[in-house]
Amino acid sequence: MQLHENLISLDEAVTLDGLFVCRVRRSPDREAYRFFDKDADDWRSYSWSQMAHEVARWQAAMRSEGAPRGGRVAIQLRNCPEWVMFDQAALGLGLVNVPLYTDDRPDNIAYILNEADVNILLVQDAGRWRRLADVVGDEGPLKRVLLLDDSAAARELAAEDERVRIVSDWLPDAGGALQRRDGADAHALASIVYTSGTTGRPKGVMLSHHNMLSVAHGGLTLLDCYEEDVFLSFLPLSHTLERTAGYYLCIMTGSCVAYARSVAQLAADLQTVRPSVLVAVPRIFERVYGRIADQMNDKGGLAKRLFEITVNIGWRRFLHQQGRGRWPLGSLLWPLLQRLVASKITSKLGGNIRAAISGGAALNEEIARVFIGLGVPIVQGYGLTETAPIVSANPLEDNIPSSVGVPIRGVQVRIGDNDELLVKSPGMMLGYWNNHAATAQVIDPEGWLHTGDQARIDASNHIYITGRIKDILVLSNGEKIPPGDMESAIALDPLFEQVMVVGEGRPYLTALIVVDGDHWSGFAQQQGLDPLDPASLDHPKVKAAAARRVKAALKDFPGYAKIRQLHLSLEPWTVEDGLITPTLKVKRMQVLARYQGDVEAMYTGGPAG
Repeated sequence: MQLHENLISLDEAVTLDGLFVCRVRRSPDREAYRFFDKDADDWRSYSWSQMAHEVARWQAAMRSEGAPRGGRVAIQLRNCPEWVMFDQAALGLGLVNVPLYTDDRPDNIAYILNEADVNILLVQDAGRWRRLADVVGDEGPLKRVLLLDDSAAARELAAEDERVRIVSDWLPDAGGALQRRDGADAHALASIVYTSGTTGRPKGVMLSHHNMLSVAHGGLTLLDCYEEDVFLSFLPLSHTLERTAGYYLCIMTGSCVAYARSVAQLAADLQTVRPSVLVAVPRIFERVYGRIADQMNDKGGLAKRLFEITVNIGWRRFLHQQGRGRWPLGSLLWPLLQRLVASKITSKLGGNIRAAISGGAALNEEIARVFIGLGVPIVQGYGLTETAPIVSANPLEDNIPSSVGVPIRGVQVRIGDNDELLVKSPGMMLGYWNNHAATAQVIDPEGWLHTGDQARIDASNHIYITGRIKDILVLSNGEKIPPGDMESAIALDPLFEQVMVVGEGRPYLTALIVVDGDHWSGFAQQQGLDPLDPASLDHPKVKAAAARRVKAALKDFPGYAKIRQLHLSLEPWTVEDGLITPTLKVKRMQVLARYQGDVEAMYTGGPAG
């Protein structure tokens, strides 16, 4: 595999659009992007030169709209080549891209469009724009709305609203040759990325070209990537981790990116695409882990025991390879166990993964142990939108799954007051859009960014996140409890889809739990109850059985981690109802408000045990 001779340097790229032009010149005929064409019912590809032709068309059309340099444009698409075309066209014209989540609430998107003074918006389909149009209204900065779909509903909207154009009509047949702009500033604003915001309105993180380029390049000092690599992209490109590590980094190395059709079709896409690199949030690995656990429990007996032996020996082999354990005698059995057990599971992930990168939230150590034991090398990283986003990551050869790795090149870290992790990074944001006060609260006068996360750093420079300063529950007796790890541990049980531990100012801990719909029927029947009867959720048998599973999930936690009462529900918390963010973080205050009566009921009768 070739790395260094094909890697585009920061000095050569200068800007994100300059990076793209360099890659087109360097690898014009290599496969750049792979996607599923619904019309052809098959996978298709673009080479780098074909992408350059398409970007030039988008750029010509965008230029005709007269958006001023530095003007804001926004994109609300699922991951696809058109996302890249729009982004590169805008960057090449000196415009600022504002990425939006496709499943975000219309009122939230309308706020962002107005706050960022967006002129041009690209939307996936007519349905999304119709829902958004009712909130955005006719007044405001938005001058052009582009619809990617070419349906009858889309054309009807275009006929009704002069701002709306169908992309296929809007694009010219040819855009000329893609040119690199002269005198571009690496430190100019490239994108405003709005944080999900578990409390209050989202804040616009201003990121420069240099911010994202330097972080992508720094990531390559810890994880080598090659032209021959294939990334499977399914984490939204509006998420900064996917954008930096699964888009700009791939242009830097010349790797191919294949766009998954959907999370629901991810299992099939993994086996078709057979990626070598995955970038994902822990929830994806948790779901796969849950399915594996279900299968092993269903099989039971010898099959389950053989699986446990495989994971155990695989994990000990990993520790030995990392220089942190003795050579296990069981390694002699590994070729047989790999063929009989591990390969059958890893084949469901395509059988070709050499690195799976987990970020965006804490990865449960048990999940990492299982995947690594089966031969899937998961490396956990850490970052924030405000740092574009990567701060640290575990190298494959020095991977401590309980840590979030070591700082990437150019990043400084230290521990501040209250054990808070402080960061200085070339990826550090320019500030929050139109919010100097919020910027000053996060970046101190010495230039350190305050992450809000508590951490420790060991002698090998590995960072361990130990808590969240604001996410601490203080019981009425003064005891301070971090709920995050407890919630993650409980959610590993496939019966529990979503979990929130409650206890602020209360005498003991309780939990609001959304039960997984696929597992509810069998669980209720095991208790001799009708799963279709809403009263079954509150039945003492169900509560007792669920409480036993929660207790088992928390068996390795300290004595404080004791849940005294549960409230069970079958209604998932969604982005649409304002209870979670587009990045799946729970909005604690909103959930508490929604379930206020149920929470009070858990404290009215006293603790269950």
